This record gives sequence, structure tokens and C-alpha cells, in this order.
Amino acid sequence: MTLLPGTPFDCHPDGDKLKEECGIFGVTGVVDASTFVALGLHALQHRGQEAGGIVCHDPVQGFNSARRFGYVRDNFTRSDVMATLPGPIAIGHVRYSTAGSKGATAIRDVQPFFGEFAVGGCAIAHNGNLTNAAALRQELIAHGSIFQSSSDSECIIHLMARSYQKTIAERLKDALRRVEGAFSVIAMTRTKLIGVRDPLGVRPLVLGRLGDGWALSSETCGLDIVGADFLREIEPGEMVVIEDGVVHSHRPFAPSKSRFCIFEHVYFSRPDSIIGGRSVYETRRQIGVELAIEAPVEADLVCPVPDSGTPAAIGFSHQSGIPFGMGIIRNQYVGRTFIEPTEQIRNMGVRLKLNVNRSLVKGKRVVLVDDSVVRGTTSRKIKDMILEAGAAEVHFRIASPPTAWPCFYGVDTPERGKLLAANMTEDQMRDWIGVDSLRFVSLDGLYRAAGEAAGRDAASPQYCDACFSGDYPVVPSDKIAEGFVMKAAE
Repeated sequence: MTLLPGTPFDCHPDGDKLKEECGIFGVTGVVDASTFVALGLHALQHRGQEAGGIVCHDPVQGFNSARRFGYVRDNFTRSDVMATLPGPIAIGHVRYSTAGSKGATAIRDVQPFFGEFAVGGCAIAHNGNLTNAAALRQELIAHGSIFQSSSDSECIIHLMARSYQKTIAERLKDALRRVEGAFSVIAMTRTKLIGVRDPLGVRPLVLGRLGDGWALSSETCGLDIVGADFLREIEPGEMVVIEDGVVHSHRPFAPSKSRFCIFEHVYFSRPDSIIGGRSVYETRRQIGVELAIEAPVEADLVCPVPDSGTPAAIGFSHQSGIPFGMGIIRNQYVGRTFIEPTEQIRNMGVRLKLNVNRSLVKGKRVVLVDDSVVRGTTSRKIKDMILEAGAAEVHFRIASPPTAWPCFYGVDTPERGKLLAANMTEDQMRDWIGVDSLRFVSLDGLYRAAGEAAGRDAASPQYCDACFSGDYPVVPSDKIAEGFVMKAAE
């Protein structure tokens, strides 16, 4: 979700969390496909709360679309909207972005994007980030392209328009061979549903069977909500083309070693999703076990910072033998438009969303388990709330390594100078937050929790962990052109 207008980063209830920028979902071969897409997007709402869109095709009415700001539940459960989206094939997108403002001009950035080519119409929805989009955009504009949005994803449509291939699928292959970075893409024509992942497989995409039809989703939880059976993940570098009830697999890119985003395990994906055959919930619980082994502490109570810290806190409690308790209660009903952002309300900060269970924490030595520390501002406020409630000590245990580098592959990350871990040691962060102790899970511990028994292979990492290590699997060429200095060049 974007910040409330005029809201300082450290005062917004969700202001100190990394944000996944989108989720994608597509269905073909069912009656009223857009209804299934709306349900799938609702399940993927955690991946983007700023806006959403659906494009569909009906043999009689042709292509139709709807794009709206806000939550799926507020827009795509309305009969007047869904009645405009008929047909047996549809794709959708939920988006998070800090760019632009709400209003008539910003709606153009909401996906899916659509293009009418000589070979037919096509809509695309993209999860990820193209690291050479600025250079591509300049090139395309110089050759006559007219962009309608500020999104990097629109480059794909223009590259497809310049291709001489005879089918949409082949044009999409042409376009994606030109881009760099991370992408999972769902596309649709009148009769085809297409899914494709970048060669490194940085962002997720899964395939499911929906009765006689098919579904593509960023996560398995999207399949669950529509009653689709999870079949498999789309493999890194694979394109699937679904037509007439048949799935055809293509390999448009040179083979490459997978570098899936490890932060999907830590935070982005829903805990009830399955990644790489492994429960996200179980991985997060195991991170807590690793934390308890690596960073033990004498304490009376283990409390999660809800909701993402809960599985790790359960694991920490079980391994350490320290009792688990919900020392912080989350208000599930705080949203963007909850109340006008007056100065008085803004000063309440995290209290809008989190409240301390005073009777539980009073007099206790409390271990708070959270998923990450970005700028540390929210951690300070939570610590203050716990101490004000009478806790004797506050210890933070973080279920990810220090976030010291920005992500350029589809995650909204502050620039490096604003990341706490890029500017302070662990001890300095502890003192700045003002807690009795602060420890992060090690990178090896995180890998072990994700199923890599030997930890991280430093010579050939099994995941993309650039936000922790500074090891970028794809050179962020646009950012380097702007002056970003990679770790090896420091």
C-alpha cells in the first residue's frame, strides 16, 4: 500500500516493510473466467494493494477490461463491474507502487496492459522488474513508440509490436529476449493463455487445473481459492502456451541456473502457499528454529510481530523452550482510507495497527520475532510500546539477515543509504533501536531453513539473496547508469 498523503515513512503502520510490487493470475477454459480471476487476485492481495485490473475476451463482445484503485474486494465483487467482463479467458494483476498519484492520469499504470497487433490482440500482466527498462524505453521512443504509462512492463508491449514474428507467442518470446531483470508474465490472446518465467526464475509462477480449464497464478494460494488443483511450477526459463485445453511447453531462453528470490520464503508469499515443493509456513517456522540455535537468550516470553513474524516465533519458542504468547495484537481493519491523515493521527504511527497485550508482557523479558528490519523506525516504536506496557527487557530476533542492499527485481526497497544495515553494525543497530539485544538469522541459517542442509553455496548461490549479500544475479544496468555502485566495485 502507498503512504497516506503527507505521511512520513516511519509513521505509517506498514511503512517499514519491503513491498512486493504485484501478483498475477490467469484462467482459460471456464465460464465467466473473470470471476475466477477476481477470486485469485483476492488471494494474492498481499502482493499488491494499490490497484488491480482484469482483461478478458468473449467471442461476441471481444476484449474488455476494468482497472481500479484499491482492493479487489471493493471493486471486483460488484455485479456491475463483473458484468462487463464476460468470456472464457481472462487475466488479472494486483499492483503495489510508490510511483505516481491517485487520479485520472495514474490509472494508466494499472495492469494488465493491452495491445492490438497485426496478428491480433494481446494483454499482459507482469510480476518483477526490468533492469534495462530505461534504456529500452529511450530506444523505443526514439523509433516512434508512444508510451501510455510510466511502467517498465509497457516496454514488453512495444517490443512485441516491433517484432516480425507471425504469432503472439513468438512475438512475446522476441520481446522477452530483449529484456533484463526478473519477470513472471501471464499473457492472453483470444484463444491462448501464456505463462513465462525469466531464465533465473526470480519470481514465482504456478500452473493449476481448474475442471476442464487451466489457471496460472503467482502462488498456490491463488489456485486454492478457486478450487484448482496445483500441478507444478512453471520452470525458470519456460514458456507455457495453453490452447484448446492443451498445455505446450517452450524453452525460449538459454539455460541458466535458478536464482529464485529467497525473500519469497521469508515474507512475500502467503504462509499457506507451496514453493519448490515446500510449505512457506514450515520454512518460516524453521527460520525461528535456526534463530533459537544461533542466537539464544534468557527470556520469559516469545512474541511475534504480527502477522509475518508468527511462524518464526513459534519455531523459536519450540526450539528454545520459552513460552509463546501473542504479546502484540494486530488490528486487521486498518486500511488506506480508514481515517483522514491529520497530524494527530499520523503521530499515532504503528498504534493504528498494533496494540500491546499489557497483561501478558508486564514484568516479562520479551523476545520479539519479526521478519526483517529495513529502516528500523517501526522496530523502535514497537520497542517503546512494549516497554511502556511494563516489559522488563526487550530482545529482537529477526527472521532474515540484515537488509543492506536494495532489490531491483520487483520489490520496493529504499535506496541503500536509507537501509539501516547498510550504515550500521549489528551492535549499532541494537543501540539505535534501543533494545537489550538484537540478532539476525545468518545467511547460512536462512538457507538451511529453506531446505539447503549445507547452507549457502558462496561460489554458486542457490537463491537470489542480493538484498542481504549484494550479489546481484542480473546486473542492474539502469541503476548503474544512474550511479549505483555494486558491491564488487566498492
